[in-house]
Amino acid sequence: MKPRVSVQDSALRNGNFSLRIDPVRSEDAGLYEAQVAYNMKVHSCQVELGVITVTLSPPSPVVENEPLSLSCNSSHRANLVETCWFHNGRLVPTSGTFCSLHGALSILRPAMSDSGSWHCQLRYSDNEIISATYNLQILGFDGPTNPVVYAAAGSAAE
Repeated sequence: MKPRVSVQDSALRNGNFSLRIDPVRSEDAGLYEAQVAYNMKVHSCQVELGVITVTLSPPSPVVENEPLSLSCNSSHRANLVETCWFHNGRLVPTSGTFCSLHGALSILRPAMSDSGSWHCQLRYSDNEIISATYNLQILGFDGPTNPVVYAAAGSAAE
């Protein structure tokens, strides 16, 4: 996993033997065990790392009015019960241009206003709730609705 993992040597003297993984990948999910030998004793602890991923299909860049899908998947082992999607902090109703199925959200005709923070929340049969955020950027024309722009002679037009 090098060079994505590190242990702070200076923290070891204070009893902190934390492992840092940056960036985390899907394949990093699983059980981790730390063992420290101190005063002729071996101390150990186990930590399970769960990973959640949000993927975009087709991959970036997304063009306005071309259908897209955001998928939310987790390494959690229980059965998925519910998926909720939020856009800029507001719950997205799955009707009209938004369709949700098995953790994926389809946007049939994405607009510039669909850019921003998309948050998926997964609820499992053991009542575990896991969430992640994806920053969606959509390419398109973000100008006046009227395609005619007037500029004074001698001035700049944009």
